[in-house]
Amino acid sequence: MRIGIVLSQIPQYSETFFRLKIKVLQELGYEVILFTQNRDPYFKACEVKSVLSLSQYPLWVRFFKVSTTLFLLSLFHPIRFFKFIALERQSKRSWTQIIKNLYNNSHILRFKTLNWVHFGFATIALQSESVAEAIGAKMAVSFRGYDIDVYAELHPNCYDLLWAKVDKIHSISNYLLQKAYTLGLDKSTPSMVITPAVDIKLFSNEWHKFRTSNEKTTITTVGRLHPIKGLKFSIEAAVFLKQAGLNFEYLIIGDGPEYSLLQKQIDFLKLKDYVFLKGRMSQEALKQILQVTDVYVQYSISEGFCNSVLESQAMGLLTIVSDGGALPENVIDEQTGWVVPKKNAKLLAEAILNIIHLPESTKAEVRAASRQRVLDLFSIDKHQKLFMAFYEND
Repeated sequence: MRIGIVLSQIPQYSETFFRLKIKVLQELGYEVILFTQNRDPYFKACEVKSVLSLSQYPLWVRFFKVSTTLFLLSLFHPIRFFKFIALERQSKRSWTQIIKNLYNNSHILRFKTLNWVHFGFATIALQSESVAEAIGAKMAVSFRGYDIDVYAELHPNCYDLLWAKVDKIHSISNYLLQKAYTLGLDKSTPSMVITPAVDIKLFSNEWHKFRTSNEKTTITTVGRLHPIKGLKFSIEAAVFLKQAGLNFEYLIIGDGPEYSLLQKQIDFLKLKDYVFLKGRMSQEALKQILQVTDVYVQYSISEGFCNSVLESQAMGLLTIVSDGGALPENVIDEQTGWVVPKKNAKLLAEAILNIIHLPESTKAEVRAASRQRVLDLFSIDKHQKLFMAFYEND
């Protein structure tokens, strides 16, 4: 079976779920081709086909490249070329938009036979809804947090054509699937919830071996510095921890558009000796931080599921999350971690203090339960079986 995965770009360092998915599918014996709008000579996980972005070129260069690409496409793949146009016309798109869509999807339209065209995000499928049908493949789409929680709210009815064309839905959580139904997805559309998986060997539970001192509590959050991550509330919680006399450091790993704003908040609240924006880190450097972390916090306003929370639990860390989005699916409250109502810095601080002062035996029970649940439900082996069922059971 040959599966084409469509992304806007080569998976970044933080998008471990895509790299892991490619590895899982290859181990199942599937041929995987990645379709993107960029190339990375260091990416060797699978074959990559890309289409050249034209935004940086002058108008005459764009005209030449589009004309050449469409001529060759019509010459060597006339059936796909004209079928795609017909489908686009049925969708009442303008000729200008059809030409753009032909060019932007040309790397898929001219590729040899695919069994599935799987869009890694719902937003990536926009303006590409006709591609799979044009080449005689089935179309799959993955739901992730931004597509359903943010983009769809800003662009009502944006997925109407996608809902009509898609053959099967992959959602990383029940929360996202249920929300998609409210956005117009027909409940009869075949779907599967397949959560992210964790490399258990990489994220070991030898947490206790790396602690050299209990004098200072280390709190860690990993995530993009974006408003939906709720970081302004977790930073505000640090004020209450400071007032309570806790000796702590709060490490925030990641970068993003809120970096300057969050740094100003840290300075304004006089937390520069307590809260640190650490920027991007390699996976190995991140693991070293987690190995000395006492409490992991993911106080997002919403999450599609969150790999970082899975990795935290796999390492047996004491994990606190908000009740935003699918986080309550990820963490079982007071069993594998703690769920705190979102957007309430004082409640978050109280939860951190309560957890720190729990008996060591209780902490050990939660760590063991969190690790075991990841082993049982979120392993790569389980991931493989679910994706095999996804592609082969129609």
